[in-house]
Amino acid sequence: MKIAAPILLLLAFAFTLSEAETTSLQLKPRAFESFNVSYIQNLGSCSYTVVITTSCSSSKYTRDQISIAFGDAYGNQIYAPRLDDPSTDAFESCSSDTFEIRGPCAYQICYVYLYRTGPDGWKPESVKIYGANSRAVSFYYNTFIPSDIWYGFNLCRSASSAHQQHVPRWSVYVILGLLLCALL
Repeated sequence: MKIAAPILLLLAFAFTLSEAETTSLQLKPRAFESFNVSYIQNLGSCSYTVVITTSCSSSKYTRDQISIAFGDAYGNQIYAPRLDDPSTDAFESCSSDTFEIRGPCAYQICYVYLYRTGPDGWKPESVKIYGANSRAVSFYYNTFIPSDIWYGFNLCRSASSAHQQHVPRWSVYVILGLLLCALL
């Protein structure tokens, strides 16, 4: 029975690694066909600073139209159409652009979507959002944004579970393995 304990710990460790690998795969941006910018609450007015860094492997400049939407788990959504401005050098490769955006007050920002339409293509490196009621949050794209679809990250839990602290599933298996070792 003494051999079973190390085997159980090894299995728990392997499960932990597989859980970590699954989590990292979920951190890639993806398309959101069903995303709807029409649901915007008008609860207060807050200011957000959004810093968008364009990748050095993007085209030198883009004529594409770029929009952004971001928000929290409670349905507070901030939408800014047409961040691009043909009269400026916005979204040039290897550059960062800063935007001041006003919108409804949100709690911790947990999703961001970018929308691009146009002939050139565009590859953002990252999007960093500073809000009045939340800590700064960064989203790393490093991929070309497909045309005519909302593309980005949704790391939100539902509002009902946003206040709950969840124990990671892998830790339960580690604890069970340790308990079994102690019993053997």
